[in-house]
Amino acid sequence: MAIYRLSIKIFSRGKGASAVAKSAYRAAELIKSDYDGREHDYTRKRGIIHKEILLPEHAPPEYADRAVLWNAVEKAEKNENAQLARELELALPVELTREQNIELAREFIQKHFVSVGMCADVCVHYAKKNNPHAHVMLTMRPFNEDGEWGAKSRKEYILNSRGERIKLPSGEFKTRKICSVDWNEHTKAEEWRSAWSDAVNAALEKENHTARVDHRSYKRQGVDIIPQVRMGVAATQMERRGIRTELGDKNRSIAVTNQQLGQLRARIKKIKDWAYAQPIQDAPTIVEMMSAINRGQEMKSHWKRIADLKTAAKVLIFLQENHISDPEQLAEKVTDIHQERYDLANTIKAQERRISTLNTHLAQVDIYNQHKAVYKKYISLTPKKDADALNSLNPFSKNKAAKEYEAAVKKLTSYYEKHADAIEQYNAASKYLKDHLNGRTVIPEKDWREEQKRLLAERYDQVEAYYKLREDVRSVEVLQRGAEKVMSEITPERTPSQTQDMEL
Repeated sequence: MAIYRLSIKIFSRGKGASAVAKSAYRAAELIKSDYDGREHDYTRKRGIIHKEILLPEHAPPEYADRAVLWNAVEKAEKNENAQLARELELALPVELTREQNIELAREFIQKHFVSVGMCADVCVHYAKKNNPHAHVMLTMRPFNEDGEWGAKSRKEYILNSRGERIKLPSGEFKTRKICSVDWNEHTKAEEWRSAWSDAVNAALEKENHTARVDHRSYKRQGVDIIPQVRMGVAATQMERRGIRTELGDKNRSIAVTNQQLGQLRARIKKIKDWAYAQPIQDAPTIVEMMSAINRGQEMKSHWKRIADLKTAAKVLIFLQENHISDPEQLAEKVTDIHQERYDLANTIKAQERRISTLNTHLAQVDIYNQHKAVYKKYISLTPKKDADALNSLNPFSKNKAAKEYEAAVKKLTSYYEKHADAIEQYNAASKYLKDHLNGRTVIPEKDWREEQKRLLAERYDQVEAYYKLREDVRSVEVLQRGAEKVMSEITPERTPSQTQDMEL
């Protein structure tokens, strides 16, 4: 079944990323980086069924070669913390053929990114038939009309009320940053996500498929179910091989909870509709309902009679605890049950969402801690090339230093190739944690684990509340059957006064 996914990330040099390396990995190619002299060879990678470069207006035609394109990007970015590329990962619907998915991705990227000035490096992966997806790397700079890279932003002087520039204590004038394009605006992510769901649904409808996707969360859609957690490639593969995983168990638990809450919601709706459909005049009393429940016991087996008596006892306790003595009070209780279920479902959903978030946080913390040593070793191997210091050396020393630098680069490249997955995972986890620390500099791992433990303990209280609510629903359903039996046995001689004479 088609699923929705459009994830967005930025590759930054400050985070150790290389646009050339990222492109080589996604396209399964060998590309040498002119920036640091490293060679990135991923030709053994499998599962890439399509790759192409889409160029906008004014882009040099030689940029249709990904090696030329991303080396040009690396050359254009001078800062050590420069943003090199934006990446989109798109989940492609399994209902469509490979050719249809390629066309879907191409049209979407052309319309929303290439047409506004971005170069797009598109790679479609089909390593697993039930997980087709596309990686799209996008350039961050616009093009000038002469085919040269344009500026990402410009500075604008801030003026005072007299129209004069404001001078700072440092002697500089106060300025603000004006972006050349709106590609980094916060609203863009929502715009792109919405457009992708529209594009997928249009393609599915065109091919007469009934499946649809929605970029909105269940909460925004008003869907009364708990969303399942994303399992990732490793856990999904383990589950397919019959190996149970923690994430798989979590999703199975959520599925059971959704099923139970859905069934309870349907039962409550049914008894609520019944309670408010009862006639105001000459309605069966609580006493009549209970009498009808107990009639016909002699024709049942011994164990069935005992079970029915236990049920009747539970109904009586329910009536006494809730001070119900007439149908009107019963209807009010049904309304309360309906609200209790709604509140309980919202509480459970909020808790599950927070637990899911904490699980993701802590999973990223584990990845961060697991690969920290490898990453530190990788950073320590990075050679530093000081051009001024190198030029001051005599020719012999300069040649020796150049050879040492080249040897260091080869050592770094070899280490990276050996530990590429660990370094990539560390970088991804580091970025994730930074994005979710809200300005904090220390990872609150202890606080997250304590909150997770507390919420898991509170889950048991919610389970108890659910079972209590389910028992109340069952008691009302028993009374409903009794009332229906009374109405089926009603005779013309029965009058409201006779009804009121009966006592519990």
